[in-house]
Amino acid sequence: MAPCATILYCLTMADKKRTALDWEDVRYFVALARYGTLSATARGLRVNHATVARRVTSLEALFGRPLFDRRADGYALTAEGKAVLDAARSMDEAALSVLHRLDAGTELSGLVRLSVGRVLAERFLIDRLRTFHERYPAIDLEVTGGSRVVSLARREADVALHYGSPKDSELVARRVARITFGFYASPDYRDKLKAGDAPAFIGFDEESDFIAEAAWLTRWVGERRFSFRTNSQTTQAAAARANYGVALLPRYVAADEQGLVQVSLGERLPERDVWLLIRRDLTRVPRVRAVADYLIDLFRRERKLLAD
Repeated sequence: MAPCATILYCLTMADKKRTALDWEDVRYFVALARYGTLSATARGLRVNHATVARRVTSLEALFGRPLFDRRADGYALTAEGKAVLDAARSMDEAALSVLHRLDAGTELSGLVRLSVGRVLAERFLIDRLRTFHERYPAIDLEVTGGSRVVSLARREADVALHYGSPKDSELVARRVARITFGFYASPDYRDKLKAGDAPAFIGFDEESDFIAEAAWLTRWVGERRFSFRTNSQTTQAAAARANYGVALLPRYVAADEQGLVQVSLGERLPERDVWLLIRRDLTRVPRVRAVADYLIDLFRRERKLLAD
């Protein structure tokens, strides 16, 4: 039997077998080729890894041969998989193009997906979006919080709040805020420092050094003691209240914490810029523009809370 060298050939063979190609199977195939592992693909598509495996197996069944070699370190395209990847990418891009057109509605209604870091979402943004919801009750918001980098180009989000200067020139970017940090402790712990005790520090776990302030703190603390580590700044604030030591916190987080006081350790502290990013084709979509404009105005109004 001749190799199934193109998607179109397989469609012809599928018709003969009365089998339909599922476009979702193609999307999962392209994603697995890009990410290389089931777990990374599942995180990227926000599904479980069993769904990824099932979709790829379904497409391979249609082709009648494997598209990936299953290896200990991930999935590698077979010769057959490489032969169909370009056509599959074209199909995936065509589907995304259709979805982009669906975004071009004129009503102030529908879904807007916002990607934002978890702490900024939970400790600053969510409560302050209440007025937006009252103003635009027909606009639904999906807020994704976390450290995972989402792709606006692949429609994983419509608007993103991103730390640091963006690199993608295809996105419309605007700097909306500067976030400053401080060292914080409980009043009792502050008094111990004033009495001459050496400070212990509350920091991030070792897997969080990709976060700019975590890397800064690790370098600055050096050989001194970390008495408590966690990847959550909210938990770090709780540990500071519980006298574990001194925590480096965004000022807006500390402002909401009862029982924390700022301490000075004589160091110039880090700062982070927040950028608002939108796909260029969505800048004139009314519901997306409404979200972006609200966020820009919100950060302007709250700038004194975010930075000293």
